Amino acid sequence: MPRPKSAPDPYLLGKVSALYYLRHHTQQEIAERLRVSRPTVSRLLQEARDLGYVQITVASPRGLHLDLETSLEDQFKLQTVHIVEGGPGQSAELLRKQLGAAAAQYLARTIRAGETIGMAWGQTLSAMVNAMVPMPTAETRVVQILGGLGPPDAAQYGAELVRRLANLLDAQAILLPAPGVVATPAVRDSLRKDPHVRAALNELDKLDTVFIGLGSLASNAVLNDGHTLSKHARKELTTRAAVGDVALRFFDAHGKPVRTALDDRILGITTDQLRNVGRVVAVAGGADKVAAIAAALEAGMLHVLITDRATAEALLNHTP
Repeated sequence: MPRPKSAPDPYLLGKVSALYYLRHHTQQEIAERLRVSRPTVSRLLQEARDLGYVQITVASPRGLHLDLETSLEDQFKLQTVHIVEGGPGQSAELLRKQLGAAAAQYLARTIRAGETIGMAWGQTLSAMVNAMVPMPTAETRVVQILGGLGPPDAAQYGAELVRRLANLLDAQAILLPAPGVVATPAVRDSLRKDPHVRAALNELDKLDTVFIGLGSLASNAVLNDGHTLSKHARKELTTRAAVGDVALRFFDAHGKPVRTALDDRILGITTDQLRNVGRVVAVAGGADKVAAIAAALEAGMLHVLITDRATAEALLNHTP
């Protein structure tokens, strides 16, 4: 017959809790001091928490938003959310710098030797690379996940970002030596046969981590520069209710892929390849990005989100 469960011992619960939480003794030290077993100490600490003898609170340091981050992590099942303050009336350039600095800190904190990192393109990721400090990491590789877009000498150009980040990490840079968007599917298929292009595309199946921005139809520079994509391509995306993209792979308000003729003219990572990456880190914020970020979250595309406070609050209340 099992022994009846003994009533809680207020003295022992309080004593163990005080020694552990206030005097910072280890569980083994407490066990020896009170002449009980270590499992008993562990059980008493749990019981003290359950009964409310111990109440643990974490006070967020000024400028941090731990509760908001936790809410987003729980709601969207994310590994990590990092929120920067931002602020009303703040310029887009300043917000990009804040997000870029946070992303650089996150990369520095989490990178591991031997990791293969995919990089998209854009101004926010350029701000991330600008904020990085040199930190050589053994056997690391940085891969360009979308062919070239925009002026090749621009700081946010994909190949330039990959080169700069690889230099900071003392890593191998793997470039995709082709345009991101070509004229026809036949041109794409022809370029795929080039050994250098084929070798770079093969790397897209081996990525451990990818850093991306999230574009909206209103903010995507490629859609709005007047020459990279035709008006017809933009109209087709609008007609099919696209709200955003990752590396020019567009999706609707629920995160479902929006396929258009453009898909067959892109040289870069596919939606399926992106979903197979172990860790996708999105660095994006601003009111014009809320719908695109929300859609990517609903689709489960992301594992980590680095954004600003106003955007985070809007995401918690967003409905497609």
